[in-house]
Amino acid sequence: MQSTESPPRGSRFGIAVDWTKTYLDAHPKRSIETFGRQIGMGFAAIAELVVSIFRRRFPFAEFIRQCAFMSSVSAAPTLLVAIPIGVIVSIQVGSVAGQVGATSFIGAANGLGIIQQGAPLVTSLMIAGAVGSAVCADLGSRTIREEIDAMKVMGVDPMHRLVAPRLGAAMLVSVLLCGFVVFVGFLTGYVFNIFFQNGTPGSYIGTFSSFAVTRDLLVALIKSLIFGLLAAIIACDTGLNTRGGPGGVANSVNSAVVSSALMLFGVNLIITQIYNAVFPAQVA
Repeated sequence: MQSTESPPRGSRFGIAVDWTKTYLDAHPKRSIETFGRQIGMGFAAIAELVVSIFRRRFPFAEFIRQCAFMSSVSAAPTLLVAIPIGVIVSIQVGSVAGQVGATSFIGAANGLGIIQQGAPLVTSLMIAGAVGSAVCADLGSRTIREEIDAMKVMGVDPMHRLVAPRLGAAMLVSVLLCGFVVFVGFLTGYVFNIFFQNGTPGSYIGTFSSFAVTRDLLVALIKSLIFGLLAAIIACDTGLNTRGGPGGVANSVNSAVVSSALMLFGVNLIITQIYNAVFPAQVA
């Protein structure tokens, strides 16, 4: 009979120390390898997308299906997140504006907060959580069923057939989601300010139009375009490199969502700092 006694405490500590050393030695190397692989795949996917469009062999049918699929999984969550964001921003801005006696500028502060930060951040969360997880699960399940290997054997390039359409669809849907969040957030803040904070429509819209410029909206849309690009690259790369059966698909989805969220928040911070440095705020 096998002994059921647990190993001594000292040996358990030694096992934990060895596992920690092995993890710390291997994890940075795997992280760098993954990052380099995703960069290479990103350049290859962008090149394939551009070349296939100009050569008129882009799989538009798959592109349309992916656009419809991504819109269906992200539209409702985006709406349910955009409404509370607009209300929260309106409450916080209204409270601060009331304390300093600048209630007439609530529209400008609320609108700029939603356009410059609220909409891109909500878009990044939806792209990373809803779209990225769906894309990674789809490609991961195809990988463990050896469909990707079968495509390569038949001479079908997965980069052209699967990755490029999803890349284009994610970028388009991300831009549309950002515009949707801007509209819903502005409308929610407007309604809340007028009906619950005793604001005036003319003051809200007037101050917003005085401080918000077209450049702010363009930067937000560019941010969302980059978010869609990065999220699609990370999701596709993680899905195509899934290992370990159904459990590996779950791990890949978790890795894709976490990596995408961290990457998109970091990119948002970098773009915001560059924008503020190039176009500093001006006093009206």
